[in-house]
Amino acid sequence: MADKKDFYESLGVSKTASDDEIKKAYRAKAKKYHPDVNPGNKEAEARFKEINEAYEVLSDTDKKARYDQFGHAGVDPNYQPSGGGYSGGFDGFSGDVDLGDIFGSIFGGGSSRASSRTSARRGETVEATMSITFEEAAFGVEREIDVSRVEHCDECQGTGAAHGTTAETCSQCKGSGVVMTQQRTVFGVMQAQSECPKCHGRGKTIEKPCDKCRGQGRVRRRRKINVKVPAGIDDGQTLNVRGEGSVGSNGGAQGDLYVTVDVRRHQFFEREGTTVLYDLPISFTQAALGADIEVPTLDGKVSYTVPEGTQTGARFRLRGKGIPSLRGGSRGDQVITVRVSTPTKLTSEQRELLTKLRDSFGETETGKRKKKK
Repeated sequence: MADKKDFYESLGVSKTASDDEIKKAYRAKAKKYHPDVNPGNKEAEARFKEINEAYEVLSDTDKKARYDQFGHAGVDPNYQPSGGGYSGGFDGFSGDVDLGDIFGSIFGGGSSRASSRTSARRGETVEATMSITFEEAAFGVEREIDVSRVEHCDECQGTGAAHGTTAETCSQCKGSGVVMTQQRTVFGVMQAQSECPKCHGRGKTIEKPCDKCRGQGRVRRRRKINVKVPAGIDDGQTLNVRGEGSVGSNGGAQGDLYVTVDVRRHQFFEREGTTVLYDLPISFTQAALGADIEVPTLDGKVSYTVPEGTQTGARFRLRGKGIPSLRGGSRGDQVITVRVSTPTKLTSEQRELLTKLRDSFGETETGKRKKKK
Protein backbone atom coordinates (compact mmCIF):
# COMPACT_ATOMS: atom_id res chain seq x y z
CA MET A 1 0.00 0.00 0.00
CA ALA A 2 2.80 2.40 0.92
CA ASP A 3 4.48 1.86 -2.44
CA LYS A 4 1.44 2.95 -4.43
CA LYS A 5 1.87 6.23 -6.28
CA ASP A 6 -0.55 9.08 -5.57
CA PHE A 7 -3.33 8.98 -8.18
CA TYR A 8 -3.31 12.74 -8.71
CA GLU A 9 0.44 12.59 -9.28
CA SER A 10 -0.02 9.72 -11.75
CA LEU A 11 -2.30 11.87 -13.91
CA GLY A 12 -0.32 15.05 -13.30
CA VAL A 13 -3.25 17.06 -11.90
CA SER A 14 -3.94 18.86 -8.63
CA LYS A 15 -6.46 17.69 -6.02
CA THR A 16 -8.72 20.58 -6.99
CA ALA A 17 -8.80 19.55 -10.68
CA SER A 18 -12.23 19.45 -12.32
CA ASP A 19 -13.70 16.35 -13.97
CA ASP A 20 -12.86 17.77 -17.41
CA GLU A 21 -9.25 18.47 -16.38
CA ILE A 22 -8.88 14.92 -15.04
CA LYS A 23 -10.35 13.45 -18.23
CA LYS A 24 -8.11 15.61 -20.43
CA ALA A 25 -4.98 14.65 -18.47
CA TYR A 26 -5.91 10.96 -18.64
CA ARG A 27 -6.43 10.99 -22.41
CA ALA A 28 -3.10 12.72 -23.00
CA LYS A 29 -1.14 10.28 -20.85
CA ALA A 30 -3.03 7.20 -22.06
CA LYS A 31 -2.21 8.16 -25.64
CA LYS A 32 1.46 8.64 -24.75
CA TYR A 33 1.90 5.33 -22.92
CA HIS A 34 -0.57 3.10 -24.84
CA PRO A 35 0.92 -0.36 -25.63
CA ASP A 36 0.13 0.10 -29.34
CA VAL A 37 2.38 3.17 -29.39
CA ASN A 38 5.09 1.50 -27.29
CA PRO A 39 5.17 -2.17 -28.38
CA GLY A 40 7.36 -4.30 -26.11
CA ASN A 41 8.08 -1.43 -23.70
CA LYS A 42 7.41 -2.89 -20.23
CA GLU A 43 7.90 0.47 -18.49
CA ALA A 44 5.30 2.15 -20.72
CA GLU A 45 2.93 -0.78 -20.14
CA ALA A 46 3.28 -0.37 -16.36
CA ARG A 47 2.67 3.39 -16.62
CA PHE A 48 -0.42 2.75 -18.77
CA LYS A 49 -1.86 0.43 -16.09
CA GLU A 50 -1.05 2.96 -13.39
CA ILE A 51 -2.78 5.76 -15.32
CA ASN A 52 -5.90 3.62 -15.91
CA GLU A 53 -6.10 2.69 -12.23
CA ALA A 54 -5.82 6.35 -11.25
CA TYR A 55 -8.49 7.45 -13.72
CA GLU A 56 -10.87 4.65 -12.68
CA VAL A 57 -10.87 6.10 -9.16
CA LEU A 58 -10.71 9.84 -9.86
CA SER A 59 -13.43 9.71 -12.54
CA ASP A 60 -15.89 8.06 -10.12
CA THR A 61 -17.45 10.52 -7.65
CA ASP A 62 -17.86 7.99 -4.83
CA LYS A 63 -14.41 6.45 -5.21
CA LYS A 64 -12.78 9.87 -5.49
CA ALA A 65 -14.44 11.00 -2.25
CA ARG A 66 -13.20 7.90 -0.42
CA TYR A 67 -9.73 8.30 -1.87
CA ASP A 68 -9.56 11.98 -0.88
CA GLN A 69 -10.50 11.09 2.70
CA PHE A 70 -8.72 7.79 3.26
CA GLY A 71 -6.15 7.50 0.47
CA HIS A 72 -5.57 4.10 -1.17
CA ALA A 73 -7.20 2.33 1.77
CA GLY A 74 -10.52 3.88 0.83
CA VAL A 75 -10.63 2.26 -2.60
CA ASP A 76 -8.68 -0.97 -2.10
CA PRO A 77 -11.03 -3.92 -1.38
CA ASN A 78 -8.08 -5.91 0.00
CA TYR A 79 -7.23 -3.28 2.59
CA GLN A 80 -6.85 -4.59 6.15
CA PRO A 81 -7.06 -2.06 9.01
CA SER A 82 -3.85 -2.01 11.06
CA GLY A 83 -4.15 -4.41 13.97
CA GLY A 84 -7.35 -5.91 12.54
CA GLY A 85 -5.74 -9.00 11.03
CA TYR A 86 -8.93 -10.00 9.21
CA SER A 87 -8.71 -13.39 7.55
CA GLY A 88 -12.36 -14.01 6.69
CA GLY A 89 -13.24 -16.06 9.79
CA PHE A 90 -15.05 -13.64 12.13
CA ASP A 91 -18.28 -14.75 13.79
CA GLY A 92 -21.25 -12.59 12.98
CA PHE A 93 -20.61 -12.32 9.21
CA SER A 94 -23.32 -13.78 7.05
CA GLY A 95 -22.15 -15.63 3.96
CA ASP A 96 -23.37 -12.98 1.53
CA VAL A 97 -21.89 -9.90 3.21
CA ASP A 98 -19.44 -8.10 0.93
CA LEU A 99 -16.53 -6.31 2.56
CA GLY A 100 -16.68 -3.74 -0.22
CA ASP A 101 -20.17 -2.83 0.98
CA ILE A 102 -19.05 -2.61 4.61
CA PHE A 103 -16.01 -0.43 3.98
CA GLY A 104 -18.03 1.57 1.44
CA SER A 105 -20.46 2.44 4.23
CA ILE A 106 -17.64 3.30 6.64
CA PHE A 107 -15.99 5.53 4.06
CA GLY A 108 -19.26 7.24 3.12
CA GLY A 109 -19.78 5.54 -0.24
CA GLY A 110 -21.27 2.39 -1.71
CA SER A 111 -20.10 -0.76 -3.35
CA SER A 112 -18.90 -0.55 -6.94
CA ARG A 113 -21.40 -3.26 -7.86
CA ALA A 114 -24.33 -1.17 -6.63
CA SER A 115 -23.31 2.04 -8.38
CA SER A 116 -21.93 0.55 -11.59
CA ARG A 117 -25.18 0.86 -13.55
CA THR A 118 -25.31 4.64 -13.12
CA SER A 119 -21.58 5.11 -13.75
CA ALA A 120 -20.23 5.99 -17.18
CA ARG A 121 -19.09 2.81 -18.92
CA ARG A 122 -17.02 2.50 -22.03
CA GLY A 123 -18.57 0.65 -24.97
CA GLU A 124 -17.55 -2.88 -25.85
CA THR A 125 -14.73 -3.63 -28.25
CA VAL A 126 -15.79 -4.97 -31.65
CA GLU A 127 -13.59 -7.45 -33.53
CA ALA A 128 -13.46 -8.08 -37.28
CA THR A 129 -11.22 -9.67 -39.95
CA MET A 130 -10.14 -8.11 -43.24
CA SER A 131 -8.72 -10.10 -46.17
CA ILE A 132 -6.25 -8.23 -48.43
CA THR A 133 -3.78 -9.09 -51.21
CA PHE A 134 -0.01 -9.36 -50.88
CA GLU A 135 0.42 -6.06 -52.75
CA GLU A 136 -2.18 -4.27 -50.58
CA ALA A 137 -0.31 -5.39 -47.48
CA ALA A 138 2.93 -4.06 -48.96
CA PHE A 139 1.70 -0.64 -50.07
CA GLY A 140 -1.38 -0.07 -47.88
CA VAL A 141 -5.04 0.14 -48.79
CA GLU A 142 -8.25 1.84 -47.67
CA ARG A 143 -11.21 -0.49 -47.42
CA GLU A 144 -14.76 -0.57 -46.06
CA ILE A 145 -15.64 -3.49 -43.80
CA ASP A 146 -18.99 -4.60 -42.46
CA VAL A 147 -19.23 -4.86 -38.65
CA SER A 148 -21.94 -5.53 -36.11
CA ARG A 149 -21.97 -3.13 -33.15
CA VAL A 150 -24.32 -1.69 -30.51
CA GLU A 151 -25.59 1.85 -31.18
CA HIS A 152 -28.08 4.26 -29.63
CA CYS A 153 -31.64 3.50 -30.70
CA ASP A 154 -32.61 6.07 -33.34
CA GLU A 155 -36.29 5.75 -32.43
CA CYS A 156 -35.93 6.96 -28.82
CA GLN A 157 -32.50 8.63 -29.19
CA GLY A 158 -31.08 6.30 -26.57
CA THR A 159 -33.53 7.15 -23.77
CA GLY A 160 -35.37 3.82 -23.88
CA ALA A 161 -38.72 5.63 -23.59
CA ALA A 162 -41.44 5.53 -26.24
CA HIS A 163 -41.88 8.52 -28.55
CA GLY A 164 -43.51 11.43 -26.70
CA THR A 165 -42.54 10.11 -23.27
CA THR A 166 -39.43 10.39 -21.12
CA ALA A 167 -37.54 8.31 -18.60
CA GLU A 168 -38.31 9.52 -15.07
CA THR A 169 -35.93 9.74 -12.14
CA CYS A 170 -36.55 6.78 -9.86
CA SER A 171 -38.69 7.84 -6.90
CA GLN A 172 -37.18 5.24 -4.57
CA CYS A 173 -33.44 5.90 -5.05
CA LYS A 174 -33.77 9.50 -6.34
CA GLY A 175 -31.68 8.66 -9.40
CA SER A 176 -28.66 7.21 -7.57
CA GLY A 177 -29.40 3.61 -8.52
CA VAL A 178 -28.76 2.46 -4.94
CA VAL A 179 -30.67 2.37 -1.66
CA MET A 180 -29.41 2.27 1.92
CA THR A 181 -29.89 -0.88 3.98
CA GLN A 182 -28.74 -1.93 7.43
CA GLN A 183 -26.44 -4.87 8.05
CA ARG A 184 -25.26 -6.44 11.28
CA THR A 185 -21.48 -6.93 11.20
CA VAL A 186 -18.60 -7.47 13.64
CA PHE A 187 -18.37 -3.70 13.79
CA GLY A 188 -22.00 -3.41 14.87
CA VAL A 189 -25.09 -2.38 12.90
CA MET A 190 -23.97 -0.44 9.85
CA GLN A 191 -25.52 1.04 6.79
CA ALA A 192 -24.70 -0.34 3.38
CA GLN A 193 -25.76 0.36 -0.16
CA SER A 194 -27.48 -2.10 -2.45
CA GLU A 195 -28.99 -1.97 -5.91
CA CYS A 196 -32.33 -0.20 -6.06
CA PRO A 197 -35.02 -2.88 -6.55
CA LYS A 198 -37.36 -0.52 -8.39
CA CYS A 199 -35.06 0.69 -11.20
CA HIS A 200 -32.53 -2.18 -10.94
CA GLY A 201 -29.65 0.24 -10.42
CA ARG A 202 -30.34 2.40 -13.46
CA GLY A 203 -31.52 5.46 -11.55
CA LYS A 204 -34.46 5.95 -13.91
CA THR A 205 -37.78 4.27 -14.56
CA ILE A 206 -39.61 4.00 -17.87
CA GLU A 207 -43.40 3.76 -17.81
CA LYS A 208 -43.76 3.19 -21.56
CA PRO A 209 -40.68 1.54 -23.14
CA CYS A 210 -39.64 2.16 -26.74
CA ASP A 211 -41.01 -0.59 -29.00
CA LYS A 212 -37.87 -0.76 -31.11
CA CYS A 213 -35.27 -1.25 -28.35
CA ARG A 214 -37.69 -2.50 -25.66
CA GLY A 215 -36.56 0.17 -23.25
CA GLN A 216 -32.84 -0.58 -23.50
CA GLY A 217 -31.99 2.59 -25.42
CA ARG A 218 -29.55 0.62 -27.56
CA VAL A 219 -29.82 -1.70 -30.54
CA ARG A 220 -27.40 -3.83 -32.55
CA ARG A 221 -26.78 -2.75 -36.13
CA ARG A 222 -24.49 -3.60 -39.02
CA ARG A 223 -22.36 -0.71 -40.24
CA LYS A 224 -19.76 -0.19 -42.95
CA ILE A 225 -16.61 1.27 -41.40
CA ASN A 226 -13.76 2.76 -43.42
CA VAL A 227 -10.41 1.25 -42.39
CA LYS A 228 -6.99 2.51 -43.48
CA VAL A 229 -4.43 -0.30 -43.66
CA PRO A 230 -0.86 1.05 -43.42
CA ALA A 231 1.89 0.00 -45.83
CA GLY A 232 3.95 -2.89 -44.48
CA ILE A 233 1.20 -4.64 -42.47
CA ASP A 234 1.80 -8.37 -42.07
CA ASP A 235 -0.51 -11.36 -41.91
CA GLY A 236 -2.20 -11.76 -38.50
CA GLN A 237 -1.48 -8.24 -37.27
CA THR A 238 -4.35 -6.25 -35.72
CA LEU A 239 -5.34 -2.63 -36.33
CA ASN A 240 -7.02 -0.56 -33.61
CA VAL A 241 -9.65 1.78 -35.07
CA ARG A 242 -10.48 4.02 -32.12
CA GLY A 243 -14.07 4.99 -31.35
CA GLU A 244 -15.66 2.64 -33.90
CA GLY A 245 -16.79 -0.04 -31.44
CA SER A 246 -20.08 -0.24 -29.54
CA VAL A 247 -21.58 2.85 -27.93
CA GLY A 248 -20.92 3.45 -24.23
CA SER A 249 -23.57 3.83 -21.52
CA ASN A 250 -24.31 6.70 -19.17
CA GLY A 251 -22.10 9.02 -21.18
CA GLY A 252 -19.22 6.56 -21.40
CA ALA A 253 -16.82 6.65 -24.35
CA GLN A 254 -17.44 4.52 -27.44
CA GLY A 255 -15.43 1.32 -27.66
CA ASP A 256 -12.80 0.52 -30.29
CA LEU A 257 -12.80 -1.67 -33.38
CA TYR A 258 -10.01 -4.25 -33.68
CA VAL A 259 -9.39 -5.47 -37.24
CA THR A 260 -7.17 -8.52 -37.75
CA VAL A 261 -5.55 -8.60 -41.20
CA ASP A 262 -5.53 -11.78 -43.30
CA VAL A 263 -3.00 -11.49 -46.16
CA ARG A 264 -3.73 -13.84 -49.05
CA ARG A 265 -0.87 -15.92 -50.50
CA HIS A 266 0.84 -14.61 -53.62
CA GLN A 267 1.34 -16.64 -56.79
CA PHE A 268 5.11 -16.02 -56.90
CA PHE A 269 6.27 -14.17 -53.79
CA GLU A 270 6.86 -15.14 -50.20
CA ARG A 271 7.58 -12.75 -47.35
CA GLU A 272 10.15 -12.74 -44.56
CA GLY A 273 9.82 -9.54 -42.54
CA THR A 274 10.37 -6.72 -45.05
CA THR A 275 12.14 -9.05 -47.50
CA VAL A 276 10.34 -10.44 -50.56
CA LEU A 277 11.47 -13.94 -51.58
CA TYR A 278 11.23 -15.10 -55.20
CA ASP A 279 12.35 -18.36 -56.88
CA LEU A 280 13.71 -17.65 -60.38
CA PRO A 281 13.46 -20.61 -62.78
CA ILE A 282 16.12 -20.63 -65.55
CA SER A 283 17.32 -23.20 -68.06
CA PHE A 284 20.67 -24.94 -67.67
CA THR A 285 21.97 -23.19 -70.78
CA GLN A 286 21.08 -19.80 -69.27
CA ALA A 287 22.78 -20.87 -66.06
CA ALA A 288 25.91 -22.01 -67.93
CA LEU A 289 26.20 -19.17 -70.45
CA GLY A 290 24.54 -16.35 -68.51
CA ALA A 291 21.50 -14.39 -69.67
CA ASP A 292 19.50 -11.18 -69.34
CA ILE A 293 16.17 -12.16 -67.74
CA GLU A 294 13.03 -10.24 -66.75
CA VAL A 295 12.26 -10.64 -63.05
CA PRO A 296 8.83 -9.79 -61.54
CA THR A 297 8.82 -7.43 -58.52
CA LEU A 298 6.14 -5.59 -56.57
CA ASP A 299 6.88 -2.57 -58.79
CA GLY A 300 6.67 -4.48 -62.06
CA LYS A 301 9.20 -6.42 -64.13
CA VAL A 302 12.89 -5.46 -64.07
CA SER A 303 15.81 -6.73 -66.14
CA TYR A 304 18.45 -8.79 -64.34
CA THR A 305 21.67 -10.29 -65.71
CA VAL A 306 22.27 -13.85 -64.57
CA PRO A 307 26.07 -14.31 -64.58
CA GLU A 308 27.76 -17.14 -66.48
CA GLY A 309 28.14 -20.35 -64.49
CA THR A 310 25.28 -19.70 -62.06
CA GLN A 311 24.45 -22.72 -59.90
CA THR A 312 21.02 -23.76 -58.68
CA GLY A 313 20.36 -22.33 -55.21
CA ALA A 314 22.44 -19.20 -55.88
CA ARG A 315 20.90 -16.06 -54.34
CA PHE A 316 20.86 -12.50 -55.64
CA ARG A 317 19.50 -9.34 -54.07
CA LEU A 318 17.48 -6.47 -55.57
CA ARG A 319 17.90 -3.49 -53.23
CA GLY A 320 14.76 -1.56 -52.25
CA LYS A 321 12.34 -3.90 -53.99
CA GLY A 322 10.90 -5.44 -50.82
CA ILE A 323 8.20 -4.45 -48.30
CA PRO A 324 8.08 -0.94 -46.78
CA SER A 325 8.72 -0.87 -43.04
CA LEU A 326 5.52 -0.55 -41.02
CA ARG A 327 7.19 2.12 -38.89
CA GLY A 328 8.41 4.14 -41.84
CA GLY A 329 11.85 4.40 -43.37
CA SER A 330 13.40 2.51 -46.26
CA ARG A 331 11.98 -0.56 -47.98
CA GLY A 332 13.35 -4.05 -47.65
CA ASP A 333 14.98 -6.00 -50.50
CA GLN A 334 13.88 -8.73 -52.87
CA VAL A 335 15.98 -11.87 -52.67
CA ILE A 336 16.10 -14.07 -55.79
CA THR A 337 16.91 -17.76 -55.47
CA VAL A 338 17.90 -19.42 -58.76
CA ARG A 339 16.31 -22.75 -59.64
CA VAL A 340 17.96 -24.43 -62.68
CA SER A 341 15.41 -26.44 -64.66
CA THR A 342 16.42 -29.66 -66.41
CA PRO A 343 14.58 -30.41 -69.68
CA THR A 344 12.42 -33.54 -69.57
CA LYS A 345 11.88 -34.06 -73.31
CA LEU A 346 14.73 -33.83 -75.83
CA THR A 347 14.72 -34.08 -79.60
CA SER A 348 17.27 -36.36 -81.25
CA GLU A 349 19.25 -33.32 -82.35
CA GLN A 350 19.31 -31.89 -78.82
CA ARG A 351 20.36 -35.24 -77.39
CA GLU A 352 23.19 -35.45 -79.92
CA LEU A 353 24.41 -31.97 -79.02
CA LEU A 354 24.28 -32.72 -75.28
CA THR A 355 26.17 -35.97 -75.86
CA LYS A 356 28.91 -34.05 -77.65
CA LEU A 357 28.96 -31.56 -74.78
CA ARG A 358 29.29 -34.39 -72.29
CA ASP A 359 32.08 -35.97 -74.27
CA SER A 360 33.87 -32.63 -74.48
CA PHE A 361 33.97 -32.59 -70.69
CA GLY A 362 35.49 -36.05 -70.71
CA GLU A 363 32.52 -37.66 -68.95
CA THR A 364 31.06 -41.13 -69.49
CA GLU A 365 27.41 -42.16 -69.43
CA THR A 366 27.84 -43.18 -65.79
CA GLY A 367 28.95 -39.66 -64.95
CA LYS A 368 32.62 -40.62 -64.41
CA ARG A 369 35.36 -38.81 -66.21
CA LYS A 370 37.43 -40.71 -68.75
CA LYS A 371 41.03 -41.39 -67.77
CA LYS A 372 43.50 -39.36 -69.75
CA LYS A 373 45.87 -41.37 -71.94
